[in-house]
Amino acid sequence: MPRKIAKHSARKRPRRRKPAGDSHPPAAAAASSPAAIRAARPHIPGYGIVSEREGRGLLPWSWAEKRLFGARNYWLATTRPDGRPHVMPVWGLWWEGAFYFSTGDKTVKARNLAANPHCVVCPALGDEAVILEGAVELIPASARLERLWQAYQKKYAWGVKGSPFYAVRPRAVFGFIEKDELFTKTATRWLFPSPSRSEP
Repeated sequence: MPRKIAKHSARKRPRRRKPAGDSHPPAAAAASSPAAIRAARPHIPGYGIVSEREGRGLLPWSWAEKRLFGARNYWLATTRPDGRPHVMPVWGLWWEGAFYFSTGDKTVKARNLAANPHCVVCPALGDEAVILEGAVELIPASARLERLWQAYQKKYAWGVKGSPFYAVRPRAVFGFIEKDELFTKTATRWLFPSPSRSEP
């Protein structure tokens, strides 16, 4: 059963028009909504972002989840030990509140994440952008990953059974629609409670 998203405050807010974009993700994605997500406008000086009481209102978290769940390709940004950025495309799964992907332990991204677990994940959807900032947890291969291995096989027709997964747990997520004035009137930032370890 989906858990409720925490409200900003007990004050009554003016009724808002329905935000642009889809508001109902697939059932598998909807079931992953973490508790206590706080939604607000992102702070981007100079870009004309209106207050959350103006424009088209805040995007629902389900809008972001649908894009995280439905994308095929994702960009993963990590940081090298000397501070240089590194970006590579990956396949992955949005699963119960985290993004899961697999990679060899000798790849640049794996070595980067071993030194610095902070990263950014973006579905390859530039006109309806979702930017997920978080930190990874390496989950060793074991029977508890069976459902993820099966889901990955179903999505990509590519077997990863026996492989470990990295779980990226979100700390902040941004949603932007690049269409007409929707960028300034629907831009949304979701903040998450401190991530904790959880079973896949």
